[in-house]
Amino acid sequence: MENTQRILQMRRVVEKNGVSTEKYGDLTMMRFLIARSMDVEKAAKMFVQWQKWRDTMVPNGRIDESEIEDELEARKIYLQGLSQNGHSVMIVKGSKHFPAKDQVQFKKYVVYALDKTISSAFQGREIGNEKLIGILDLQQISYKNIDPRGLITGFQFLQAYYPERLAKCYILNMPRFFISVWKMVSRFLEKVTLEKVCDLYNNIPEKLTNDSLHLPSNTCSIRDDN
Repeated sequence: MENTQRILQMRRVVEKNGVSTEKYGDLTMMRFLIARSMDVEKAAKMFVQWQKWRDTMVPNGRIDESEIEDELEARKIYLQGLSQNGHSVMIVKGSKHFPAKDQVQFKKYVVYALDKTISSAFQGREIGNEKLIGILDLQQISYKNIDPRGLITGFQFLQAYYPERLAKCYILNMPRFFISVWKMVSRFLEKVTLEKVCDLYNNIPEKLTNDSLHLPSNTCSIRDDN
């Protein structure tokens, strides 16, 4: 079956479940198909679950900054332009993160950050196949910054609700004590996600060059006021 036929069939299955696909182009539908190994039924189920989740989590189409002020105040996520392949680059400063007391706000913050990063890759209307590169910088982190639950939430959101959005995730400056934390977090990740995670250690220049990642010298906070 050709991809065009799969997409048409997927749209029919989704709409039978009471969810419209009218607003979404073929590239968006294809992301869900790829994430489910081109299985139309599984991709349609994933799409329906995603749409219902978006309706609940982001009923107005976007997360308002007033809902996540505490998380934004930490200024721990920065947008860093586009890679040479046109992927949005997001840097997370691990030393500025602390386990959230309000899990609902934290989850909304994760959605806000992912939406903001993806939207930085295009002007006007979304194409549908935009990807992001995540850089988790663990320089100067301490035990008080460790948050397995937060990491699992972020990756599980990517897997379940942002299929095929992650191009690569680089972990920089991983301290020895973090290895056991990462091993635990890894158990909750799908194989395809783990294959996109790179721990760079001392090979940063070569690794970044191989993945055509160009980092501009200027960074900007993920907040709208920067």
